[in-house]
Amino acid sequence: MFQRQFKRGFFSHERNLVGVTQDKDKLLEILVPALKAAGDFAYCWTLGGGDDWTGSGDLLEWSHDPDALFGPTALSDVSTGAAFHARINPDDLVQRMEALSLHIDQGGVFDCEYRVTRTDGGFAWVHDRGAAVRDGQGKPVRIVGTMRIITDRKQQESLLEQRANFDDLTGHLNKIRLREALDTAVQYNQRYKVSGGYLAVGIDKLSMVNDAYGYEIADAVIIEISRRIERCLRTSDTIGRIGGDRFGLILAHCDESGLRIAAEKILHAFRSEPIESPGGSVHVTVSIGGVCFPGFVRTAHDAMTSAESALQEAKSSGRNCFIEFKLSEEQRDKQRQNIAVGEQVMKALEDGRIVLAYQPVVCAKTFQTKYCETLLRMLGEDGGIVAAGVFVPIAEKLGLVRLLDLRALELAITELIAYPEVSVAVNVSSLTVTDPAWMRKLKGLIRGRPTIASRLMVEITETAALEDSEVTSRFVAEVRGLGSKVALDDFGSGYTSFRHMKSLTVDVVKIDGAFVTDIEKNAENQVFIKTLMSLADGFGLQTVAECIETESEAKILSGEGADYLQGWYFGKPVIDPPWRAKPAAE
Repeated sequence: MFQRQFKRGFFSHERNLVGVTQDKDKLLEILVPALKAAGDFAYCWTLGGGDDWTGSGDLLEWSHDPDALFGPTALSDVSTGAAFHARINPDDLVQRMEALSLHIDQGGVFDCEYRVTRTDGGFAWVHDRGAAVRDGQGKPVRIVGTMRIITDRKQQESLLEQRANFDDLTGHLNKIRLREALDTAVQYNQRYKVSGGYLAVGIDKLSMVNDAYGYEIADAVIIEISRRIERCLRTSDTIGRIGGDRFGLILAHCDESGLRIAAEKILHAFRSEPIESPGGSVHVTVSIGGVCFPGFVRTAHDAMTSAESALQEAKSSGRNCFIEFKLSEEQRDKQRQNIAVGEQVMKALEDGRIVLAYQPVVCAKTFQTKYCETLLRMLGEDGGIVAAGVFVPIAEKLGLVRLLDLRALELAITELIAYPEVSVAVNVSSLTVTDPAWMRKLKGLIRGRPTIASRLMVEITETAALEDSEVTSRFVAEVRGLGSKVALDDFGSGYTSFRHMKSLTVDVVKIDGAFVTDIEKNAENQVFIKTLMSLADGFGLQTVAECIETESEAKILSGEGADYLQGWYFGKPVIDPPWRAKPAAE
């Protein structure tokens, strides 16, 4: 029955026939088993005359029994477009209708994903792709297409999204997302001049619970602790897990008095009664460090480090107490100096005085330049060059480093466009690795320019990579998917594990310069360099040895198997590189 109905609608126009045969029955004998094997359903929807194409004449025919999609159901339940629309999740129906309308107006194909309700009350995700068949006047008379059940894929995507944003154990925000929420809160409070607070809550002596009861019971205790903390918060507050035994709390519209009240409420919640776990009652206390913002706090990093410092002081003071972070007079002076530098950076960005310096990276065998690493410099209002070490660390503390990274990317791509013979590497901070704006900028700048992408390398530090390996892995994969390379800088400083090396899939590792210094005399550095080279070689990665200042160091590193060398021996960073002496490309 299905094939007879489907054939009548699907093959009503000879131009729908494709393949090596004009025999409709034979083609169906091939088509239907192929669809079943692929888990697809073909359909032919004869359009009615209504605004939503479901008026008189509305008929929906299927290539084979759609029970796998809808569950056991009578064919009549899904034999019209109107009946099918009733099955589509209301939140998704508008999306499908918009896709159909756009297709009918502009041609091509329509492609969308949505949920349909099954007979058992559950739902299935489908991928719907099709096209309109038109009459002689160009009016659409039917829609033919295929549907594929993609529920498993959608569930996997949802799981990956969950893991990217939330802590697996407690379900609260993970450290990355909590930091983003805290950044937003700090910026809001600065703009509107209102107070907020951040608390770092640490579980006291969690290791003793692990040792006494085992990790399963300890996990159950952590879950209950997170729930108890959450019950102490207002609906406007935010909780996240920032470590194995620590939670971070963002308190909206909270002054110093409110910060202390919230902390004392949490402390009392654990002093008053034990935690009930599968292993019995467990007496647990917590220590809390906190800070109000904005005040001296300019970024989430400021708030988190200040609260962590206060938390450590609370633990040192006997635990089971709250300490609020306070700046010393010396720290206040330092903060004022930092803010002044931050204002200089913003002015330099506005004036176009943030520039790049270029340092050559040479082939270890020929000493010929392979590419150049770009390094940020700031031009003072007097024209003098300000080294990155003077302003970049402060920019990181003040939350300005993302703006600097965006500017560095723009300058590097401009150079690549102007000089086709040049290849460069740009550095990005750990904050930029999680910044979608930087990735959007990169895609926009290299879209349609594959030769630009292939001459660009992005450098991330090993310590940044270890901070959140999953986020970094996605960043690396996205950059490499665009055709650019990725280098892991300061390799060896963070002691990357084999698991991290495998998941990151970078192209190049740069040996931390600390191990190159005094390599001629330092036997320990020589052994460490050999180990790092062997590790990189085992993963098929190219290596760059940094901070080379003498010919003998260059020969030693070349002999150890380094692929590329970098350092003052081969050239200092310069803001006017030699290729600019040649005419720029149009």
